[in-house]
Amino acid sequence: MKGGTTPVRRLRCAIYTRKSSEEGLDMEFNSLDAQREACEAYIASQKAEGWVAVRERYDDGGFSGGTLERPGLQQLLADVEHGLVDVIVVYKIDRLSRSLMDFAKLVEAFDRNDVTFVSVTQAFNTTTSMGRLTLNILLSFAQFEREVIGERIRDKFAASRKRGMWMGGFVPMGYDVMERKLVINEAEAATVQHMFQRFVELGSATLLTRELVAQGVANKRGKPIDKGFLYKLLRNRVYIGEAVHKGTSYPGEHEAIISRELWDQVHAILQESPRARAAKSRSATPALLKGLIFTDTGIAMTPAATKKDSRIYRYYTSMDAIRNRAGEGRDGFVRLNAGMVEGAVLQEIRKLLRTPEVTSQAIAAARQEDPEIGDNDVVAALTGFDGLWESLFPAEQARIAGLLIHRVTVSQAGLTVDLRTEGLGSLIRDMLAPRHQEKAV
Repeated sequence: MKGGTTPVRRLRCAIYTRKSSEEGLDMEFNSLDAQREACEAYIASQKAEGWVAVRERYDDGGFSGGTLERPGLQQLLADVEHGLVDVIVVYKIDRLSRSLMDFAKLVEAFDRNDVTFVSVTQAFNTTTSMGRLTLNILLSFAQFEREVIGERIRDKFAASRKRGMWMGGFVPMGYDVMERKLVINEAEAATVQHMFQRFVELGSATLLTRELVAQGVANKRGKPIDKGFLYKLLRNRVYIGEAVHKGTSYPGEHEAIISRELWDQVHAILQESPRARAAKSRSATPALLKGLIFTDTGIAMTPAATKKDSRIYRYYTSMDAIRNRAGEGRDGFVRLNAGMVEGAVLQEIRKLLRTPEVTSQAIAAARQEDPEIGDNDVVAALTGFDGLWESLFPAEQARIAGLLIHRVTVSQAGLTVDLRTEGLGSLIRDMLAPRHQEKAV
């Protein structure tokens, strides 16, 4: 070559910028622009060494340096792997990473692809041993500074919680946040009070959840109440005006929704084992076949229960056996397991509702209730009976059983179920009422 001069190697320089928060990013000239401008000036000063800035931008606005999962950084790493970059230029090393372990991974990737890393405010590069030592020292101090700041934030948070201040997070149902303080939302607070009171009355989260779902009650996010949400709500001390930090309660700045007396009643119930509470709720639940079940000789069978080892067993017992006291009744029935009988009756009802004869009776009965009810509506309602039944709480199931069942007869050969024709009409009307209301709207 003429003159004996060696051409300068062209080095493609990628500028990487990052800002932890999104604050100020909408400004015409923001922090990312300032970092880029400083890096471009540094690259221009190295023009004699063949440095040239690439046109691609690798910016991460609103991303923490504590993770490598950043879109701009991931694109930069992809271009490094494809051999499109020779030098990475940043304003300060902690723009690339605040974690010594993460940075070691980045340096390994840079070395593997013969890429140099340069900070314009901390004069060193990773191709020299001194540069590596300086880099590790600076990163260690950056990580130390970050951990100290984190400790200060945690200490400040703990001190604020001990003073009863609201420190953010998911706002509990019954409250809103105004000027960084919890204030009572009257409508939601009334619902919360209702939940606490009904739990005391029912003694069962399962029954209360079914009742709330049937009533269409939703949580603060508009979703149906489930048992997990209900338990968290009943155990949240914010409702008695307290703030909790790491298991310790402090007087809160906000107003209580629940009285201490009601809170104590709820938690006295919660301290019982779930099995004991379930047994109580079963014993308090209306018997599904009360007044409906008879022997084949016409003797009524009445609900009864016995307790053994904290468990309650339910039965239907022949009145004849109860009166005679000794031995079996004339019909040979002393008692029948309530769960088994009720399950068999429900299964028989499901079979009957699928028969053409009962479908015809249901259509006729439904038209007497409401002439606008069509045949297809009745068929759809009967088909949806299983879903309706499962969504009802026990007291409502007992009401539906009274509508549908005229008589259950028990004999040595099994049981038979006689349906109430007029009850079919009432059931269909109730099931179709919501659908007709939607059409009206």
